[in-house]
Amino acid sequence: MQHWERVEAFIAVVRFGSFAAAARDLQVSNSHVSRLVSQLEQQLGTQLLYRTTRQIRLTDAGQLYYDSCRHLFDGLREAESLLQHHQGQPTGLLKITAATTFGDRYIAPLVNDFQLLYPQLKVQMYFSNRQVELIEEGFDLAIRMGVMRESTLIAKRLCDRREYIVGSPAYLARIAPPQTLTDLERHNCLVGTRGYWLLSDAGQRKDLQVRGNWQANSGPALLDAALKGLGLAQLPDYYVDTFLADGRLQSVLDDYRFTDAGVWVVYPQQRHLAPKVRLFIDFLAERFAGGVAPWGLEA
Repeated sequence: MQHWERVEAFIAVVRFGSFAAAARDLQVSNSHVSRLVSQLEQQLGTQLLYRTTRQIRLTDAGQLYYDSCRHLFDGLREAESLLQHHQGQPTGLLKITAATTFGDRYIAPLVNDFQLLYPQLKVQMYFSNRQVELIEEGFDLAIRMGVMRESTLIAKRLCDRREYIVGSPAYLARIAPPQTLTDLERHNCLVGTRGYWLLSDAGQRKDLQVRGNWQANSGPALLDAALKGLGLAQLPDYYVDTFLADGRLQSVLDDYRFTDAGVWVVYPQQRHLAPKVRLFIDFLAERFAGGVAPWGLEA
């Protein structure tokens, strides 16, 4: 049992990238994880990790050992999932990640509703604009937006996501609304996290690099700047629908709007999904029934 505990600690450190993160996942102290890994190295008679104050990395021996051992624990988790599937009830910890604002506003309430149905389930939500590596960081699923890139992950579309280029009436009174993409050269384009605008030109996707005197990796900050007339911004529907309806923002270049973006639930490919994952995906699909976005249901 001690040997398995040491190997589990080592795998967690590598997967999560630090002793602190591994300790949080295993619900033990940092010192306990460090001690287990050191004991494993002594037992094997070889160094598995290079440790510095800022990072850890695998030795050649550590890489060989990790590649072999992680499959054992993946198999163990799959065996546990099979038992849970047989029992038909979600148990354990459900780890979910999503973009910050979208997660706060829409995903957290859905997760809370789901836990009301299954109070025996533990949930952990991590909201960040960084694209989390699901497998390496131990997450069960992610909610992602936009256009999905090819990967080994499974992506299920929940609903459409429209992006608008918007400006305040005051700003568009100072500078005439653009009619073509070339007209954007005379506009102050407010830039968000991506650094470009996603558009459609003659039916083809176009990632347009835009220029302006303002940039932030925050959707709410970008919205505030647009509302205050600092320039044009590209923002998704759930940010701007209310302001378009009451006239505080105006949409421009609608003919160039990209229409193939969406909201997706993304999860690793497995032969047997754990009940907690399968049931939550079904729950999301029901809440997004017919491709209706949750912000479209708000009062």
